[in-house]
Amino acid sequence: MEAPSRLGLSSGGVEMLPKALLAAGFAERIGARLGGEVPPPPHDETIDAATGVLNLAGIAAYTVALANAIEPLLARGEMPVVLGGDCSILLGCLLAARRRGRSGLLFLDGHADFFQPSAEPKGEVASMELAIAVGRHDTVLARPEGRSPLIREEDVVAFGRRDEQDSDEYGSQRIEDSGIELINLARIRDVGIAAATQQAFDRLAGLDGFWLHLDADVLDAEIMPAVDHIVEGGSPGMNSSMSCGRRLRPDGLSA
Repeated sequence: MEAPSRLGLSSGGVEMLPKALLAAGFAERIGARLGGEVPPPPHDETIDAATGVLNLAGIAAYTVALANAIEPLLARGEMPVVLGGDCSILLGCLLAARRRGRSGLLFLDGHADFFQPSAEPKGEVASMELAIAVGRHDTVLARPEGRSPLIREEDVVAFGRRDEQDSDEYGSQRIEDSGIELINLARIRDVGIAAATQQAFDRLAGLDGFWLHLDADVLDAEIMPAVDHIVEGGSPGMNSSMSCGRRLRPDGLSA
């Protein structure tokens, strides 16, 4: 499913990801069928004065529209793969899952994306969406359809994060002080990818299923150079996002 939104960013370009991946044969490579496109509302360059959030109304509306498109796929037992766009598409994915009960989130991202609006100078939801999803924002985005939080902190694993210094410098609220299971890049390098992955699955194993959220900036720049900022150990610049729903087998492995 295509979700070509850049509503969560002040810059453009990420909305071209779905068409680029599909033209490169992505759907055929993973054996997927095309699920259509959910067009976003127009991008609004103004920041909401009351909340400090860019495209507040647009993202709120798009969250519901995206959830409406995803939910029938979940009801049929299918695994939706949603191609963004920026990371704000995660809210619509989680709303679709939230309507059906309790699920987990495996959040693969070079950033924690845990900013509060007062610390985000451009009001970009693409650096706040995880905090919004767990209910740490006092905006309409944190409670779509009155469902807050979209996901419980204890049901989230943040995997591969490496922006600790930037988050501290810009005054982001600390993901370390939440109930989220944090497996950052340093931890992965310390214990190895197999042990780190097992730790993530162990945290999610008691749930009916989980969403996998992949931001391309979690990858090393040698693998994925098309990011905004390249730093040692990878590229933590905001970039394209993909989310997909996964189910857990009783042994905790994804299927």
